Order: sequence, then structure tokens, then C-alpha cells
Amino acid sequence: MTIHAPELPETYHLFDRRRLALLRDGTTVVNTARGSLVDSAALTEELVSGRLNAVLDVTDPEILPPDSPLYDLPNVLLTPHIAGSLGNELGRMAHAALDELERYVSGLPYADPVRPEQLTRSA
Repeated sequence: MTIHAPELPETYHLFDRRRLALLRDGTTVVNTARGSLVDSAALTEELVSGRLNAVLDVTDPEILPPDSPLYDLPNVLLTPHIAGSLGNELGRMAHAALDELERYVSGLPYADPVRPEQLTRSA
């Protein structure tokens, strides 16, 4: 299931506990829209249980706390939110992402894993 919706008062936690519970076991939730569209606590519970999988380009909060279990779950892929990128970096990012995806599906560790201590909020 992919999420494509704007961030509006009406879409806040659009995917709440009730809606997430309606998803079939093994569903992969892909959020490239806005983190606030998903109830983070409810999604985290589903992911920790192993019932759902996720590819998250955005989260709420934007930078997950260092102790978030999402960093280490085998059924979660976190990607950096890179909307608005232009130029040559798009090709480099695509190659890097495909390399990491190939490692992921092959069961290999990431070449460049993101750790909570590496994250900082831009001003």
C-alpha cells in the first residue's frame, strides 16, 4: 500500500490504528507523502509485531528518536526524504538506492546504514 496525500488537518493520522488493522498480514506500507498521515505509534506496534512491513521516506517526527525500534527492524526500510533534489545528485542517489536495495533483497547488511547518532535536524 502506498500513501499519496497532502498534509491537511483532514489527513492527520489518516492511517490510524483502525485502518492499519484492516491491512492484510504481510502488507508493505510505503509512505513517501508526509509522516503525519500515519499514526506512528500504531504503525510501530504493527511493525514490531512483524505483521506489516514498511518503506518509510517520511516519519513523524521527521527524525525518529535514537531509541526508535524502526532503525533495527528487518521488516522496515528507512530512506532519507529527498524531495526537491535536482541535477546530477539524482543519478547518484538512484544508483546508491538501487545498490542498497539489492543488498536488502539479498539479505546482506547495508553498505551505508543510517544510525540515530548520525542524524541532525537542518536549520
